[in-house]
Order: sequence, then structure tokens, then C-alpha cells
Amino acid sequence: MKLLLALLATALAGFAATAAADTTDQKWQTRLVIAKRGAHCVDDPNCFNRYHPDIPAVDRASPGDVLVFHTRDALDSDLRLDSVADDVTAIDLNLVHPMTGPVHIEGAERGDVLAVTLLDIEPDQYGYTVIVPGFGFLRDIYTEPYLVNWRLSRTHAESDQMPGVKVPYEAFMGSVGVLPGQPEVDSWLAREAALGAAGGVALPPQPVGALPSAVCGPQGPARDACLRTIPPRENGGNMDVQQMQVGTTLLLPCFIDGCGLFVGDVHYAQGDGEVSGTAIEMGAVVALTTEIRKGQGAFITGPEVEGGAQIKDMEPSRFYQTIGLPLKAAGEVPTQHAYLNGEKIGNLTNLSEDLTLAARDALIKMIGYIQREHGLDAEQAYILASVAVDLRVGQVVDVPNYIVTAVLNEDVFEE
Repeated sequence: MKLLLALLATALAGFAATAAADTTDQKWQTRLVIAKRGAHCVDDPNCFNRYHPDIPAVDRASPGDVLVFHTRDALDSDLRLDSVADDVTAIDLNLVHPMTGPVHIEGAERGDVLAVTLLDIEPDQYGYTVIVPGFGFLRDIYTEPYLVNWRLSRTHAESDQMPGVKVPYEAFMGSVGVLPGQPEVDSWLAREAALGAAGGVALPPQPVGALPSAVCGPQGPARDACLRTIPPRENGGNMDVQQMQVGTTLLLPCFIDGCGLFVGDVHYAQGDGEVSGTAIEMGAVVALTTEIRKGQGAFITGPEVEGGAQIKDMEPSRFYQTIGLPLKAAGEVPTQHAYLNGEKIGNLTNLSEDLTLAARDALIKMIGYIQREHGLDAEQAYILASVAVDLRVGQVVDVPNYIVTAVLNEDVFEE
């Protein structure tokens, strides 16, 4: 009996040792972490804020690897929960947007398509939405700085500046893309210069604050050719498309060998339109994986997205919708039309086939509704529209009055 008990004790001890064994060293997938270093992009060798093919890769990865990008907020700011509106005026817009990367994807060549599947976004605990004077869809109306500080979790965002509002967690990469090649840089600079010469809004290269400074800064060899990150282009970048949720796959044409993948400007939540100029901006940890689709750059010449039920899952259970028409006051030339023939359109009260004016009409009506029915002031309503109102095209056939609607997610209001 003693021998039997001894054998049983030995067996149980062996089982316990086996059951307690650490399995964390068992790997089947490579994880590459592109971490943040330092307080700001200028301190971080893994960060840049301009586009040019000569920007060197900070690391290399194989297709199928899990890439983990630690990202900074869109403004590379020092904003915090106790920040106030005056702090917005101190922000240096030359630093927009800090991108993490670029990462060279092994085997990818110019002419391929890089398929980027979003696996997860871990939000920071703090985010913000701001009105920056001179920026935003209604920049002619909202001319003073304004700031809403948000407390973030994996379920919702709430703010002392927005009482009674909880915005659901629907995070996505506001900026994600690949580096352009030299032909793209030359072409895009030329078309944007022509637009600027015609009086349109265009952002020429700005070496002050440009990173990496060795390439794009005031003494850098490409200082007059490094593209700003504010406009999205065929390489992706600052697209601000909220449907690119976890589980979707973004298709990007590669313009250089290795593609030069980057991520930044992550949004906790945003309405279609991002009308104030910002969403709920935050730093985040983004996990994704990639696949190379050889030669498909011949067909996919700009960003495209594959998805499943993400759009359906984002739909509100309750909504309010305003209908916008391309109407304006006599004598008014809206900001977005100022570079066109103002004398011709100035005295018109109805413009033909104009989605921008219809969107403006719908948004102004929606802001009025939010003020009237939910008791927010004008700036609060504009901010809420930026994070929880979707501008949607209704129709583009019933000339001259195209329709844009503004759809408010009424679920954000606590009952």
C-alpha cells in the first residue's frame, strides 16, 4: 500500500508540474512592435510627419506578421484632461500628423497591392476634440478655439464639457498608408500647385517642423518635395474613413519596393464628415497584419476596403436626420466656393448639382436641432456633429438639387 501511495503521489506531482508549465514561449506568429520613444515625434526615430520615398524604413516585416504600432495623437500635442480652449492656440500645425513607421514589407514591390487587415485598437485613456480657428467645414462660422476633453474606455467616451453624452467606441485608423514613389511626388506636387495657383486650398511643402529633418527639414535634400499629411491621396494617408473598423482589410497600391507602411492619427469615434476638423483624437496601440497581392496595382490605383458586418454594426438604434439642399443666401459665397467665380454665383440662392453646399445646409440644420432639442450650445453641437453625425449623399440625379443628409446617432444621449 505504501508503495502504491508513493507511486500515486509521484504521478500527481508530475501532472501538477505539467499542468503548471508556462506556454507563453510557444509561438506560431511573429509580432513586430514599432514603439514610441520620447515625448514627441521629434524625439522619436520611429516617427515622421511628411511623405517622401527617401524616408528610411524603421523596421522590416514579412507578410503575415502581426505589426503593433504605438501611435501619437493627430496634433502631437501636450493636451490633457485639464486642458482648456486657450491651449489649442499653442498647437503647432506644422507638426501634423505624426506617423509611426514606415515599415518595409518583405517581398512587396511597386505595382503590388498591400492588403492591411486591422486586428485591434487599444485606446489611450484620454482623447480630445477641438475647433481650430481657420480649419473645419464651417470655419467661417466657428472662428474661436474650442476644446472637449474625453475620458476613454473600451465601451464609450464621456466628457465634463459634454454632459449627458456617451459616444460609443468605434475606433479606426484615421491615417494609414504607404509612401509615394518619386513619380507620384512629382505628379501630386504639380496638381496641388496648380490648384493653389487657381485660388484653391492647397498645402505646399513646409520644411519647418518637418520630420525626418534629415530628409524633409530646412536643410534636408527633399525639403521642397516632402508632401504634407493633411490631404489624403492615392497612397492613403489621412482618409478619416470611419468604416475601416477592426476586421476590415484596406487595399493600398504600393509605389515603392517594400511599400513603406505607416499608421497614425487614430480616432476613437468620428461621424462621417469629421466636420469640426477633428474626431475624438487619441494615441493608441494598433495591431494589424499584411498580405501582398502581386501585380494588382494595375487595377487598384487608390485605397479600397473589404469588410463584413462592420457598417451594419455601427448603425444606431435611434436617429434624427436633416435634409440638405444646395441653397444659400443671396450675396453669400460659401468658404468652399470662394476660389471659384464668386461674381457668377454670389447673387444666386440655388447652386446646381452642388454636394458641398447641400452638406453645409444639412449640417447647419442638424446643429440647430441639437441645440434646440438637446440643450447644447453651438460649439458643443458642432463638436458632437463631428463625432456622432454622419453626412450621407442622398441622391445625385434630381437636378439641380442634389441631396446630402445629416444623420445623428441619438443613442449618444443618456436616457
